[in-house]
Amino acid sequence: MATPAQPIDWQTLRTAARAAQQHSYAPYSKFRVGAAALIDDGRIIPGCNVENASYGLTLCAECAILGALFMSGGGRIIAVACVGNDTDVTPCGRCRQLLWEHGGANLLVDVEGTPTPLSILLPAAFPEHSNFENPSGS
Repeated sequence: MATPAQPIDWQTLRTAARAAQQHSYAPYSKFRVGAAALIDDGRIIPGCNVENASYGLTLCAECAILGALFMSGGGRIIAVACVGNDTDVTPCGRCRQLLWEHGGANLLVDVEGTPTPLSILLPAAFPEHSNFENPSGS
């Protein structure tokens, strides 16, 4: 895992997550979520949730982060902070797996003010490379 060149500024991450929350599209649940990720090159990438009437097609704030991560050149995620309706929240199980693939077991998640390794929140994650890769390479 890459490590940040400087200590993680959790307050800055939380502030970015709260700002991202304001852009949320949540007309159904009214649960506005914002998240912010520290990338290994020092960037902070925010994201917000975008609901859909079917609920199952809703995009979590962490999904928005991943799209922005790759649109802006990629990298590894070092730390994440999430808020929902101005309260600290943690990523859902689906998003924990997505974050694992782009940050690994040591990615830190802000859990009520305590930096917690993703390996604690998702102890049996799928490996970063799919179990379903074709061994013949075709």
